[in-house]
Amino acid sequence: MAFTSRLLSKSRQLYGSQIILQKEYAIPVRSFAKEAAPPALKGDEMLKNIFLEVKKKFETAIGILRKEKITIDPDDQAAVAQYAKVMKTIREKADCFSESQRIQFTIQSRTADIQDARTYLLMLREIRLKRGLTDELGAEAMMMDALEKIEKEIKKPLLRNDKKGMALLMAEFDKINKKLGIRKEDLPKYEEQLELKIAKAQLEELKKDALEAMETQKKREEFKDEQMVDVKSLDVRNFI
Repeated sequence: MAFTSRLLSKSRQLYGSQIILQKEYAIPVRSFAKEAAPPALKGDEMLKNIFLEVKKKFETAIGILRKEKITIDPDDQAAVAQYAKVMKTIREKADCFSESQRIQFTIQSRTADIQDARTYLLMLREIRLKRGLTDELGAEAMMMDALEKIEKEIKKPLLRNDKKGMALLMAEFDKINKKLGIRKEDLPKYEEQLELKIAKAQLEELKKDALEAMETQKKREEFKDEQMVDVKSLDVRNFI
């Protein structure tokens, strides 16, 4: 249909950028690298290296997206799983962080200079809220209660370099994890569940953007008699 072909051609650049530069991938350049930061470089050389690194990652991602089939259907578990698989492939090939790795990096960088346990826990809560993560199990409140208990026992604020006090707190956290049914060996499963939630949210955003684009096109005189296509039938590979 003319409507579909014109939509694809006019939306090619828009959707190509959205898929790559969505919120989940628009992260600081420094967090791309998994190793220690390289030696200091002169301004021009550093900018050139950053540009080349980002360009390489972008081209890698585009190359994968041109080959992999993505169905814009956030209500289809198979489509969500396939999208998550494609995004994982992009991260691995382009050497980018997963969401859990990105959260870990954020925690490490934001808490490095925090000395007391209470401020540390409050910072974890702030990071969680800023990333839009929910505390469905109420673990944060339990952790704060555990900290209150330990600080009453030691009769002072708990510092992170207090090995004895932190050991007591970790023991309390182990009790909380056991109560909530959280096991260290299940962490890969939790990470997979998080990635699926992110994939579903991204597909919902893509679906919303696609519908808005089609609605905008349909308002034009040349498309007024054209029927809107089903978003699920669109092939993302044609948008890039």
